[in-house]
Amino acid sequence: MSGHSKWNNIKRKKEKTDAAKAKIFTKIGREIAVIVKAGGPNPQENSKLKDAIAKAKANNVPNDNIERIIKKAAGESGGNEYEDLIYEGYGPCGVAVVVETLTDNRNRTAGEMRHYFDKCGGNLGQSGSVMFMFERKGVIAIEGEGLDEDTVMEAALEAGAEDFSFDGDVFEITTEPNDLGAVRDALEEQGYSFLSAEVQYIPSTTTAIDDPDMQAKMEKLIDMLEDNDDVQAIWHNWEMPDEE
Repeated sequence: MSGHSKWNNIKRKKEKTDAAKAKIFTKIGREIAVIVKAGGPNPQENSKLKDAIAKAKANNVPNDNIERIIKKAAGESGGNEYEDLIYEGYGPCGVAVVVETLTDNRNRTAGEMRHYFDKCGGNLGQSGSVMFMFERKGVIAIEGEGLDEDTVMEAALEAGAEDFSFDGDVFEITTEPNDLGAVRDALEEQGYSFLSAEVQYIPSTTTAIDDPDMQAKMEKLIDMLEDNDDVQAIWHNWEMPDEE
C-alpha cells in the first residue's frame, strides 16, 4: 500500500506475491477489527467500517474473511489496544515518506521505523517534517477498458467528485477525504467497480532518483516498510521510473 495516486504505484502493490497479499489481508483485517471495536459492527452506522470494507474488497479480501473479522471483533472485549501513529521522514536523495501505522507498542514501532530509514540512507523526521508536501484526498481508480471517458467523467462529477483524469488505462477520480464514501457509493450504484478507493496522501511535488544504487535503496526502504506488520500504508513523492 505504497506510493501516491499514480497508477503504476498502485499496480506495483497489485502485482505482489501471494505471501505479500496475505500480509495485506492481515493488515486490513487488523484495521477492520480496530474500527469495529471503536464504532460498532454495522457499516450503515459506522462510515469508517464501510470505507474499510470497500478497501478490503478492492484488495480482493474474500467476503467470508471480512464477515469473520467483523463478528470476531464485535464479540471481543479487551485484548490489544492499537493506536494510529504516523511517521514522517526522508528516504534516499531527499524523497519524502509518510508511513501510517497501527501499533500496540509505539516504542517498538518507532525503533523499527528509525532502523529502516537509517539502513536505506534516509532519516526519520519529526512530526510535520514532510507532511506539508502532501495533501489528503480521496482517490478512486476504475479500470478504463470498455468504458467511455465522457460517460465516466459525467457520472463522477455528478456523484460529487472534485477532479477527474484518464491516462488511457485507468480513470482516476479525486474527492475531498470526507466525500470519498458518498462518491464511491454513488458510482457503485451505477454499476462501476473499483481497482482501489481510499484516502491517500498526494504529493504536491515529486523527487526523481537518477542513481541506480539509490533507486535500489529506495525500493528496499519501501519493501522493508511494507513487510512490517504495524505498517498500514506508505506514501512518498518518489517519481518512480515507468515500468515497461
